[in-house]
Amino acid sequence: MKSPLNQWYEKAGVRRDPRRVIGQDLESGKTLFPEAMISYLDHPLVRALGPDERFRIVARHLYQYLHFTMHFETSVVNRATERIANGTSGLGVTTGMRLDAYKIYCDEAYHALYSLDIIDQVRGATGIDVPAYDFMPFLSQLDGIGAQVMPGEPLLSQLLQVVVFETLVTSILKDVPKDPLVVTTVRDVVRDHAEDEGRHHAYFSGFFKELWTDLDPALRERSARCLPELVLRSLAPDLAPVRNSLGLAGLDKDGVEQVVADAYAPAQVREQIRHSARHTVRLFESVGVLEMPGAEEAFAAAGLV
Repeated sequence: MKSPLNQWYEKAGVRRDPRRVIGQDLESGKTLFPEAMISYLDHPLVRALGPDERFRIVARHLYQYLHFTMHFETSVVNRATERIANGTSGLGVTTGMRLDAYKIYCDEAYHALYSLDIIDQVRGATGIDVPAYDFMPFLSQLDGIGAQVMPGEPLLSQLLQVVVFETLVTSILKDVPKDPLVVTTVRDVVRDHAEDEGRHHAYFSGFFKELWTDLDPALRERSARCLPELVLRSLAPDLAPVRNSLGLAGLDKDGVEQVVADAYAPAQVREQIRHSARHTVRLFESVGVLEMPGAEEAFAAAGLV
């Protein structure tokens, strides 16, 4: 099979793209993140805060997105990718697949680098403080799914995590680069990320087919029960930074909880997850994951089919 990274040296962002630098867009009134994608921004309690406070909320939402990207790429994606690259994944992958995994490792580290770079540039350009960000609760919950459903298989759980996340298709990577109301630097950075992730999607789709073929029937059944929860956990909104940002904006605790409850209604969140996971679920269907005992019921209970 032709490698999706065979032109990596010519096309990868870390090899080709310039450093993205904040320009004069903020002075022309552009926003730092698509406001339509911040579900709580138009809540009456938030709108009543006024335009300056809402701008700070948008900045903190961008910080949250970039912080999550930075930590997920290094702590989840590269944790598993490094095992594929160095030959300790437990699979007999080819040298070509290992080289491609190292290319992805470089890409993800670069994504983390420019995520932090943009955070620092925005802080310098706007003077808006960067709240502390704690990724460990998310990582603990993600790892806890594997520990609960597949005890004794931490490496397999980590490989499934990276397959899930790298095959998801989120609206951020697709829509932000096309939004002319967003500052150019943010649009460019997200576009750079999306171009790399398109190649990663193809790689991990192929990798999962190899992984699934290599598993014995018992591990396939356990993996099939684990995957729906991994999808849900990977896409569930991280509400701790949202609550913190709303509190910094001046809302009291009751106001914060009202905004969160209204903006993140369970049915709405579940539909967004289902939409973002549709390509991942299709991949699972193509190799027979949903044919395992109880798998289709588990995916249906998670709202994914």
